[in-house]
Amino acid sequence: MLDSGRIRLDGSHLRCPDVVRVARHGTGVELNPDAVGRAERAYLLAREIGAKRAVYGRTTGVGANRHAVVDPDGADLHGLRLLRSHAAGTGEAYPDDVVRATLVIRLNQLAAAGSGVHPRLLRALEEALRVGAVPLVHSRGAIGTGDLTALAEIALTIAGQRPWRVGTLDPVPISPGDALGFISSNAATLAESVLLWHELRRLLHASHVIAALSYCALGGSPEAFSELVHAARPHPGTVRCAAEVRRLLMPDGDPPPGRRLQDPFGLRAFPQVHGPALDAVDALERVLGIDLNAAAENPLIHIDEQRVYHHGQFSTAYLALSLDSLRAAVHHVAELSAARLSDLVEPELTGLAPFLAVGPPSSSGIMILEYVAHDALGQLRHAASPVTLGTAVISRGLEDHASFATQAARSTAAAVSAYRTVLGCELLASVRALRLAGAPLPEAPVAEAFGLATQRLPMVEDDHPLSEEITLAERLLDEFADY
Repeated sequence: MLDSGRIRLDGSHLRCPDVVRVARHGTGVELNPDAVGRAERAYLLAREIGAKRAVYGRTTGVGANRHAVVDPDGADLHGLRLLRSHAAGTGEAYPDDVVRATLVIRLNQLAAAGSGVHPRLLRALEEALRVGAVPLVHSRGAIGTGDLTALAEIALTIAGQRPWRVGTLDPVPISPGDALGFISSNAATLAESVLLWHELRRLLHASHVIAALSYCALGGSPEAFSELVHAARPHPGTVRCAAEVRRLLMPDGDPPPGRRLQDPFGLRAFPQVHGPALDAVDALERVLGIDLNAAAENPLIHIDEQRVYHHGQFSTAYLALSLDSLRAAVHHVAELSAARLSDLVEPELTGLAPFLAVGPPSSSGIMILEYVAHDALGQLRHAASPVTLGTAVISRGLEDHASFATQAARSTAAAVSAYRTVLGCELLASVRALRLAGAPLPEAPVAEAFGLATQRLPMVEDDHPLSEEITLAERLLDEFADY
């Protein structure tokens, strides 16, 4: 199903939220006619220049075969050979939403008119998105220098040489020179990164709500979130985080004092730790916004200059480093969530029984939540390790650097999943503490969030299995993201 608001693609204005709408909500797309016209000019120019001089991947082989000249009589077969040899993806298949995101990103990049591929390939991608056709694309086979295997699989599917996973299209011919022009992109890695950006941005927003609930359960001090305090050291993310907590807890600006002179770091340093993650997710969006609209194909067919440029725009160092930085920031935020969970099971901080237990003194209550949270935190810590410190030397030594942005995206997926579990455990603890305490909450959005949580999360006082409640809490985070 397509929603009513189509996204027009012109190679210049695609945004991360647009990709999410297409990938996950069935929003339709349409090509700007001017962009198609420019793509056709690039195709004709590439064909004209290729008849006069060597053009990498069109009149030559690729990689270390760059000096091998393609026989003009076999140019059609050269493109198909290139696609067949590079369609070596393995591992799990990408989910359909990642593939749809890949299709719309690649289509928009091609609309930027730097690839020189035949316009019918643009129309084929547009048609696939229109009818909901999805190729089978494997996730393993890229190192941050172009998603060659994934895009070769897509190109061969469009050409009728591989089966569609969902739906089908009539086969589209591959013109001489189309092969490298089509696969010279990081669209699949960008697709996965955009969807992770979206999920993580929402989790970080939900984190404000979870921290506010813990603040109420622990009787936190408002001084740590004071506007005056953060004006004295105005890092953007920190200022924004403190403002969000004030909005959730104290909209009238006159909060009661806390129970302690100073709170534990989990509350007191929340803006200073959470702020860098907010800034990092914004930085990732800026990097993605550029790459979604980039004519980054090598070689670049420049229609205004009537020239071909060979270059290194396939490198995704910006994306890889941005993902590495974001995961490190999220790990710090998750550590504070686990710290607040530990505070919530401590009687001296809550005034409640150890581990928020109800029953005999030997009752365990929610003791096990700390184990679950720290298991997830350990996974997140491993996933947060930078992938950009390694490299690869391949193709007989010619290609001697790789960003590993694809691996950075995979690690980010693992980090997002683990962070969701840590937050879910904190949410369960804070809601249970508030229920047991029975104290009124301020007339503020945090009270609404608590009301929703009490509707969705059961209250079982006796010791019992918590697995199902952890799952429910993790799902509830998506609703808290809209508060």
